[in-house]
Amino acid sequence: MSTEARGKTHIDIHDRATRAVWAQRFGVSEERLRKAVTMVGSRITSVAAYLDRPAP
Repeated sequence: MSTEARGKTHIDIHDRATRAVWAQRFGVSEERLRKAVTMVGSRITSVAAYLDRPAP
């Protein structure tokens, strides 16, 4: 994961590369990641909790 991606607190769901990185990081499909962001917002810790995955 790039330094830029690690330093952010939110997922830019509109950026294809960022979306792919976070989907892989959480071990979910991009569609599941989109749903998580829709449900809880784009904060990484909130998405991780929703997906029941450890936050980075």
